Amino acid sequence: MLSSASQRKDDHLSCVLAGKGVSSKASSGFEKYRFEHNALPEVDFADIDTSVKFLGRHIDFPLIISSLTGGHPKSEKINIGLAETANDFNIGFAVGSQRIAIEDRSFEKSFKIRNYAPNILLFANLGAVQLNYGFSVDECQRAVDMIDADALMLHLNPLHEVFQLEGNTNFSGLLSKIEKVCSKLDVPVVVKEVGYGISCAVAKKLYNAGVSIIDVAGAGSISWTEIESIRSNDVVMKNASETFADWGNPTAECIKDILQSLKKVKIIASGGVRTGLDMAKSIALGADICANASNFLLKIAHSRAECENFIETLKVEFKTAMFCTGCKNLEDLRSVKLIKVNS
Repeated sequence: MLSSASQRKDDHLSCVLAGKGVSSKASSGFEKYRFEHNALPEVDFADIDTSVKFLGRHIDFPLIISSLTGGHPKSEKINIGLAETANDFNIGFAVGSQRIAIEDRSFEKSFKIRNYAPNILLFANLGAVQLNYGFSVDECQRAVDMIDADALMLHLNPLHEVFQLEGNTNFSGLLSKIEKVCSKLDVPVVVKEVGYGISCAVAKKLYNAGVSIIDVAGAGSISWTEIESIRSNDVVMKNASETFADWGNPTAECIKDILQSLKKVKIIASGGVRTGLDMAKSIALGADICANASNFLLKIAHSRAECENFIETLKVEFKTAMFCTGCKNLEDLRSVKLIKVNS
């Protein structure tokens, strides 16, 4: 019999894999930007370089398979397959929340994928709010050590916690605890949302607290309020969750606004980054690297080949956007101006 925490993981996984009614009704904002086509790019498509250096590692393509799963028997196979894929393509990978494995070591196995992917950029993951529920720097370090991670992702999810059956909603005084983690941990700290976006105001507070990387995780992807509505039998909470179906800050605007004020912070673009063109727009807006979660989960559930084909498609789309804007590398792409489409 599954524990309640493991059952929750299974519920979340099943909802996403079902693929119905769990997408955000809010826009990522990428449709409001377009590139000016360059009919004379003066670039050889074959010579375009999509690599990037991030957290000291050379990545062949600016992509992270983002925080997904762990803590359930199904999760181990999924994490191994995705980690091996990330290793083959030399891209990044982030596990799902490791809270369950911190509280019960028997669940550690589903997260331990370093042996299958020795060379990848790997992120550990915990909910930041757990710092108000007994977790400390020690638990954060354990999460990192558990999987030999290059960095720790602390996720912020206030809206999700409100509607989650087992939600933790005490976010008071959390910033100072995040600051302590940043000052004591052996690896860099990334703070991310789970699909509702990090505003410029919040990014400034986090940066001043020592967070060096912001994963904006804006609107446009999975809706956790929709997932929790599916899980819930509480009519009041189900009805209330519908009110927030289009809640969230558009990913594109999060990137642009944060970089206008914080020039040195590193940005991971996620939340509705579904195509290579979305990735190219993200880099042009100022992101350092991009991330996607739900698409990879859906692909790997069918086959490893589908997952690999998805990455290859993203690469073709991304390189085509670079080619048709005359960009040889990501540095060139960051200098391309996007045109704001009037709505």
